Amino acid sequence: MRTAVTGSIATDHLATFPGRFSDQLIDGQLDHVSLSFLVEDLEVRRGGVAANIAFGLGVLGLTPVLVGAVGTDFGEYEVWLKEHGVDTRHVRVSNSRQTARFMCTTDSQQNQIASFYSGAMAEAGLIDLARLFEDDGSPDLVLVAPNDPAAMVRHTRQCRELGIPFAADPSQQLARLDGGEVRELVDGARWLFTNEYEAALLMERTGWGPREVPARVGTWITTCGAEGVRIVSDGTGTQAFPAVPAVRAVDPTGVGDAFRSGFLAACGWDMPMHAAVALGCAMATTALEAVGPQQYTVSPSALLARISAAYGASVASLLAPNLDRLP
Repeated sequence: MRTAVTGSIATDHLATFPGRFSDQLIDGQLDHVSLSFLVEDLEVRRGGVAANIAFGLGVLGLTPVLVGAVGTDFGEYEVWLKEHGVDTRHVRVSNSRQTARFMCTTDSQQNQIASFYSGAMAEAGLIDLARLFEDDGSPDLVLVAPNDPAAMVRHTRQCRELGIPFAADPSQQLARLDGGEVRELVDGARWLFTNEYEAALLMERTGWGPREVPARVGTWITTCGAEGVRIVSDGTGTQAFPAVPAVRAVDPTGVGDAFRSGFLAACGWDMPMHAAVALGCAMATTALEAVGPQQYTVSPSALLARISAAYGASVASLLAPNLDRLP
């Protein structure tokens, strides 16, 4: 399956606070918060949701097409992505803005406070999927990930106009979108990705209930952290899958993106849903054990061992032929 991933491409500035954010919040004073956290370290990493997902697909042996907007500072990052199997030919380079920046501090309980500077991402709405695909052929799936809101709406509309199946991943941008925009981004998606909080926010924004959302999409996939994954499909009910245990949780940044990579890769291999979830969860845990969303390495034997331990040898055997072909 040839997948195009549209969305943010950014540099992540990741800091660690050794205490708990909640200990610094005082009841009755939350309407005028002014806090500064002395952090222990700073990691500068490559990131952005679309780039993270494309990276994961690339290391799993696919050749995803990355579609987004960056600044002239993208050169070294582009080389990195190409080296990991990502097609970057359709990335727009801005002449006036820097590549987006994600600035995030994580506390000892894995809670996060973050800011995002959009930079060149503001030009993503100028990217015309119809023109790109006219030159290069249509992909089998377009994933519409967090991006400039106008770009997300435009690219979803173009998928419908071009008859290309799409997956909806509004996640962090749900807070910026109004109800009509969220409904347009979600309605008709083959897959809808959220986490637990985003699932509740999506229903609040759209006015749709827990039964109406699945009626609007093919399959609704909600990641629940250490509790695993919940899958809801209209007519087939809800399925729950456990997470893959981590040896040591290091950094949650990009864990959901790694899940999407594994899930979509397995779907591209025509694997059944339970196998796609298993690979997604194994990828998510692999990412959780590294600092930065693109710093993990994929070992076929390690992935298969994790999957076999969490879901059984029969699930691992389904994925083994494709994973064993990886270098």
